[in-house]
Amino acid sequence: MPLSHDMPLAELRAYQGVNPKPADFDAFWERGLAEMRATDPQIELVPAHFQTTYADCFHLYFTGVGGARLHAKFVRPKQQTQPGPALLMFHGYSMNAGEWLDKLAYAAAGFTVAALDCRGQGGQSQDLGGATGWTLHGHIVRGLDDAPEMLSFRQIFLDTAQLAAIVMAMPQVDENRVGATGASQGGGLTLACAALEPRIRRAAPIYPFLCDYQRVWEMDLDEGAYEELKSYFRRFDPRHEREAAIFTQLGYVDVQHLAPRIRAEVRLAVGLRDKICPPSTQFAAYNKISAPKSLDLYPEFAHEHLYGQADRVFQFMMGL
Repeated sequence: MPLSHDMPLAELRAYQGVNPKPADFDAFWERGLAEMRATDPQIELVPAHFQTTYADCFHLYFTGVGGARLHAKFVRPKQQTQPGPALLMFHGYSMNAGEWLDKLAYAAAGFTVAALDCRGQGGQSQDLGGATGWTLHGHIVRGLDDAPEMLSFRQIFLDTAQLAAIVMAMPQVDENRVGATGASQGGGLTLACAALEPRIRRAAPIYPFLCDYQRVWEMDLDEGAYEELKSYFRRFDPRHEREAAIFTQLGYVDVQHLAPRIRAEVRLAVGLRDKICPPSTQFAAYNKISAPKSLDLYPEFAHEHLYGQADRVFQFMMGL
């Protein structure tokens, strides 16, 4: 099985990651969840101009940690007589919640669907900022010059869990039949959401981002989506005098360290020629999941459309 730039598959299946895990990692996330639960979401549903004969479409707004107003596209089936399943969708880095069309197959199958716009990226969600220092390149390094509570992905991870809780509390949703999915950043957020909201029943991440940052740097693949790692070191720690401290701080928002908390059934898809999110970084998270899990491997594929995977995810979610 070809895998020229990373590890043989047997080694991938055993790999445990190299990015440090902070000593107070679990307490850090418990404090974050407590802050999230204490935040009044001030939920607002605004009918969208786009509508269908079988599903109602809304813009969902809520207040997240730190006071930012978040936006999600929200679709629910018409004429629903009892609580049914729901699906959370998370988008790729710098993108947005996508078009209405890709939610409608699930709505036609009886699902309520919520697709988050990550704060400060390509959608409508608000980013109030407030972090010290550099804001030029990306959210991974946003907040590195402050306490870890200021890391941008700490807030975004909590946004996913808050959206899950909001959807689970809706009368048309069975809180025990909720899934999550997304690709790249969306895959990382799918795993983070399932870790921080243990009621998520099924999770289908596709080549997840935000895993094992130090491994990406060691492979000299800190470019493209991960270029901000290299840029941060070049500008603020050119001799890597703070290397251990920086990677340890990034460990607070490294999905591999959240993975042991997951209780959902996980179906992870990975292209074994991926040089954007190297397979080893994805396996660092996957190998730490103790819940039921399975892999969809694409040996000849990189960080790209994985043919047939959307259909496989749909069938997987039909089991909710």
